[in-house]
Amino acid sequence: MRVFLYDIYTLNSMGMNIILTGATGTLGSQVIFSLFESRFDDLDKVVLIVRKKNKIAAKARIDAMLNSAIVPDFIQLNKDAVQRKIQVVDAEDVLNPSSFLEEGSQWFFIHSAGYVNLSVDPNSEAEIFKENLTFTQKLFEAYSPYLTKFIYISTAFSIGKLAGLLDDNYVDVAQSEYRNYYEASKHAAEKYLVKMGKVKNIPIQILRPSVLGGNITNSPSFFISKYMVFYLFAKFFHRNTSSDMVRIQANEHSKLNIIPTDYAAQVIVKVFDQNIDQLNIVNPKGTNIFNGITKILETVNFNNFKLTQELLDTASEFESTLEKFYYETIGIHLTPYLTAKPYEWDTTLLESILPIPQYNLEDYLVATVEFAKTNGFRNQRW
Repeated sequence: MRVFLYDIYTLNSMGMNIILTGATGTLGSQVIFSLFESRFDDLDKVVLIVRKKNKIAAKARIDAMLNSAIVPDFIQLNKDAVQRKIQVVDAEDVLNPSSFLEEGSQWFFIHSAGYVNLSVDPNSEAEIFKENLTFTQKLFEAYSPYLTKFIYISTAFSIGKLAGLLDDNYVDVAQSEYRNYYEASKHAAEKYLVKMGKVKNIPIQILRPSVLGGNITNSPSFFISKYMVFYLFAKFFHRNTSSDMVRIQANEHSKLNIIPTDYAAQVIVKVFDQNIDQLNIVNPKGTNIFNGITKILETVNFNNFKLTQELLDTASEFESTLEKFYYETIGIHLTPYLTAKPYEWDTTLLESILPIPQYNLEDYLVATVEFAKTNGFRNQRW
C-alpha cells in the first residue's frame, strides 16, 4: 500500500472528474476511500452529492467521515491534498448540475445512493420506485450533457427469483417475478439506463454487489458503517429477552452470499472506467443457509431455535409470541431469501479483475457478527 505525502504541485496535473452519490453510505464511503487510496494520481475533481442529516450540513458530514478513525492511513496522511480534490454539493441542488458544473466538462457519474427497502407492502411500492427508479431517471436526464459514463450500483438480487447459474447479463432477461419492490425497482432502473444510454450514446455500466459485510482487508477488520440484512437478523435475536422457541424457515440447499464491503468498493474503483457493461460483485462461494443461520444465532447467544424447510402457515400456526413477532417483522422480508432455490453466480470475469481474498466463510460470518455485537449494532453517525 502506498503511504506517502503529496505536495500541492501534484494537484496541478489534470485527471478524471467523478460525481458520486451515496458518499456517506456503507458502500459509497468505502468507494471514496478506495478511490483516493488507489487512484489519487488519476483524479482531478470528485464531487460528492450529500444530503443534510439531522440539521448537519452536507460538508460537515463529509468532514466528519474523513476525520473518523476508520479512514485509511493514506487519506489521514494526505488529508489536505484529498480535500482539495473534493467538492461537496448539497443534495437539494442535485438536479441542477449547471449550478456547480462547468459547461462542457465531462464526468464519470457513480450512482451509489439507493433506497434499500425489502418491504412487500403494496403501500410501499410507490415510494420504493420513486427513490430507485424515478430519481435515477431524473439524474440521468439532468446530467446527460456532462456524462463521460454513467455507472449504476444495483444489487445482485435485482434479477428476482431465478435458480441455477447466473451470468452478468441481467438486462436482457425478461424477469417478472420479484421477491419485493426493491428488486423490481432496481431491475427497472437498469433496463431504463441501458435503453437510454443507447439513445443518447452515453456508456452505461451496471455493477451489482451482493449482501454487504464487514471489511476483509481494510482496517478496522470486519468494520461496516451500517448494519442491515443478516446483521438485522443477528440484532433481532441478540436484543430479545424471551426464552420462546422460534422456528426459522429456510432451504437447507441454498446459500448466503456475503461480499466484504471493502472488496466491493475496490472492484468498483478498478472497473468504473473499463469497457465492462455489467458485472455482479458476488462471492464465488456461499455459506450454507442452515450453517450460516446457526453461526449467527450462536454468536448472539440465542439457542432456542429450530431450522425447518416446512412451509409455516403463519396465519394460524405460530408456536410462540417471539416466533409471531419474528414473522411479522424481519421474517416477512428475509424469508423469501432464506427459502430461495439454490443458485450461484459465474464469477469468471469478476475474479479476472480482482480475486476475492481467501478466508473461511463461517469464521468471517462469526467475526462480523461479533464486531457488530461489540459495537452495539450502532450505525456510524456522519
